[in-house]
Amino acid sequence: MRRLEISSDGERGGIAVIVALLMVVMLAFAALAIDVARLYSERAQLQNGSDAAALMMGQKCARNDTDAECSATSPLAADLANKNAIDGLSNVKSIALDKTNRTATVTAGAKEAGAPANAVSLFFAGVLGIPSAEVNASSSVRWGSPVEGNIVFPLAFSICQVSGMVDGSSQLLQNHSADANDDCPLGPAGKTVPGGFGWTAQKTGQCGGFVNLVVNQSGSATGNDGPINCDAILNGWAAELAAARPVIVLLPVYDDLSGTGSGASYHLNSFAAFSVQGWAFSGSDRLPMVYNNAAIAGLKCQGNCRGIIGKFVKYVSLADGYKLGPVSPNGALVVEMTS
Repeated sequence: MRRLEISSDGERGGIAVIVALLMVVMLAFAALAIDVARLYSERAQLQNGSDAAALMMGQKCARNDTDAECSATSPLAADLANKNAIDGLSNVKSIALDKTNRTATVTAGAKEAGAPANAVSLFFAGVLGIPSAEVNASSSVRWGSPVEGNIVFPLAFSICQVSGMVDGSSQLLQNHSADANDDCPLGPAGKTVPGGFGWTAQKTGQCGGFVNLVVNQSGSATGNDGPINCDAILNGWAAELAAARPVIVLLPVYDDLSGTGSGASYHLNSFAAFSVQGWAFSGSDRLPMVYNNAAIAGLKCQGNCRGIIGKFVKYVSLADGYKLGPVSPNGALVVEMTS
C-alpha cells in the first residue's frame, strides 16, 4: 500500500502572505502610536504655554488694564508660550480680551520652521496621505476682587484703616485698647463692639471662616484672647517671616457695625490684601510674634496692646474658591482659570 503524502509548500507561501499583511498592520499601529504620542506631547506643551500666557494677562490686567501686556498683541504672551515649548517654538493663534467683563482667552498653536502655522508634521501617517495635523490649546481666565469666599484668619479691618493706605507704610492696627486707632472713627476705638476685637465668625474647628459681602458677618469672640484654632496659622506665618518670605492674606473690610459682644455684626464691603509683619494676641496658647525686623521695631505692640502689624498692598492672588466681582480699590485681587 502506498502512503499518501501532502506537500506543505503551498501552505508556506500562504503563511508568508499572512505574516506580511500582519506586519503592515502592526507597523501601521506602531506608526499611529508614535504620531499620536507626538500630537499629545505637542498639545501638552501648548496647554502649558496658553495657561502661562492667560494667567500672566489676567494678573497684568487685574493690576492695570492699561498695561501694554493687557492687550490682544501682548508680546509677553508669545514669549511665555514659546518658553513652554520644548523646541522653543509656538504660535499665539489668538487672544480674546474682554476688559469690561474681566476675561481673557489665549489660544496657542503649534509652530515648526517651514511648516504651516498651528500644524505638526507626522512622520508615519504621511505615508497614508496625512502629512500633518493641526494642534491648538486654549486657556481662559477671569479676574476681579473677591466678594465671597473663605478667609484663613478671622480678622476684619475698618474701612478707615484701609482707605488711602494701599501700598502705603506699615501700621500697627490695635484691636483692643483704650486708645486704639484714635484716627479711625469706625475702628474698634471709635465705633467699637464692647469687648470686641474685629474678630469675625469662624468655621467649626477651623481658624478661618466664610465671608459673603452681601451678608452681615457676625462677630465670633470677645475678650482679650486671640481666636481659637489659629495656632498652626500663626506658627506658619512666623516661619515664613523668619525665612524672609512675605505673608500676604486676604481679609474683609467693614464700613459699619451693630450689636454688642458676640452678637455684634459687621457690614462688610470689600476685601483687603494685608502683608503681615507681626502681631500680639494673648491667650495661653497664642504667643505673640517675636519682632526682629528693624524696619518695624518702632511699631511693637507691647504691654496691654493687642493688634497686628503690617501694611495694605495691591496683591494679585491665584487662590481658588472665590466668587469674583468688579475690581475694588482696597488691594485684594484674584485671577482664576475658567478653562
